[in-house]
Amino acid sequence: MPYVPVPKDLNTVKTKVAFNLTKRQLICFFLAAAVGVPAYFLTRGLLGTTGAVLVLLACALPFFLLALYEKNGQPLEKILKHYINTKYRRPKVRPYVTNNLYSAMEKQIILEQEVDRIAGNKKENRPAKRQTADRQAKAADRRRG
Repeated sequence: MPYVPVPKDLNTVKTKVAFNLTKRQLICFFLAAAVGVPAYFLTRGLLGTTGAVLVLLACALPFFLLALYEKNGQPLEKILKHYINTKYRRPKVRPYVTNNLYSAMEKQIILEQEVDRIAGNKKENRPAKRQTADRQAKAADRRRG
């Protein structure tokens, strides 16, 4: 009876489209040929056959790398994106910062105390106004009744 190994993680299995290549590899190889072959024919007269082949390889090599290189399940463009982000776009020193709830509560208490202190002066004036307003309301009731 034939034995066929079945991988435990099916996410690593890639579907092959043609010539035992994935769709990504076929597209990259086509782009390499689309860039490399014209470069060969355009430079063959100037550089000779050997120089033109070197130009063809230099033009097609990035596409081959994009098609074939993979590390930790990530293609080359994702690896390059992460590398550029960590080296150039994000700051080198990233301090550890937390949301300290205790210090936020302390600041809130200090602010409330300051508001109470400021409003404390106004509270002294308010009861007097309220008393006069209450006296005026009682006086109006006496006149009516």
